[in-house]
Amino acid sequence: MGRHLASLGAAALLAACTQTVRVAGPPPPQARGQSGTMHTLGIPPGHLPRAGQCRVWIPGRPPGQQARARSCSGITTTAPAGSWILYRPDSDRSHVHVRVVDDQRASIVLKVQVFVAQTGVFVSEREPTDQERDESDGQPGRGRGRRP
Repeated sequence: MGRHLASLGAAALLAACTQTVRVAGPPPPQARGQSGTMHTLGIPPGHLPRAGQCRVWIPGRPPGQQARARSCSGITTTAPAGSWILYRPDSDRSHVHVRVVDDQRASIVLKVQVFVAQTGVFVSEREPTDQERDESDGQPGRGRGRRP
């Protein structure tokens, strides 16, 4: 019986160390960095915007019901509360930048998360630049997208 319990304990420990959790969106700040956990964007690569373009994405809405990709100019003002603004930089087409819009306030970009475009694996998170916070008129730092 003792050997049986030891075997069960070892199996449980092995399962805990190798478990992979997929999140259908940017990882919550408290979950990042846990060993054995992988976070993915959850957006099919074919639905990401082309390099140099943006797309407002509503988490939970099917890919075929999302807004089309377009120019990034003024896109912050069209982003509803709880949405993401997806951006593929010309300088680094292998990554997609996700501007996370506040859950309660439209057009307020709180953070930028970076994912590998092909796999959707989370890479990093940072504060948004003034231009990423507000592209309402093409002028960084002007318009509704600023924090209060």
